[in-house]
Amino acid sequence: MANNDNVGGFGWFLAGLGIGALVGVLYAPKAGKETRDELKASAIDAKDRAAKLYAEKADQAAEYVRQGKQTADEYVRQGRQAANDYVDKGREYYEKGRTQWNEYVDKGKDLIQTQTDAAKAAVEAGKNAYTEKTSTPVA
Repeated sequence: MANNDNVGGFGWFLAGLGIGALVGVLYAPKAGKETRDELKASAIDAKDRAAKLYAEKADQAAEYVRQGKQTADEYVRQGRQAANDYVDKGREYYEKGRTQWNEYVDKGKDLIQTQTDAAKAAVEAGKNAYTEKTSTPVA
């Protein structure tokens, strides 16, 4: 029985040795030239992917800049329109105030003229009354 155990263990040893050799061959490093060529190809591929990604991001950034300019232009246009609206309203209020002021000035002039005419009439009436009173003989 001891012999059977040794033969079975040795068989497993040989099986493990064969599997290890197979795995070693499969995972053995490549030759130096092959490794350098593979590294060079990987570097070129990485460079190409980086250039492609850079171009995509540059296009995306340019689009964001274009959108930002467009938005800024729209805000400037809206600001100018609002400023023009306020200027127009200011002119409107100025004209309205000026018109009202002119009306008040005209009313004031009319009032002064009316009062002046009334004062002149009163003075004239006073003169006439005085003249009548002093020129009539006293009886």
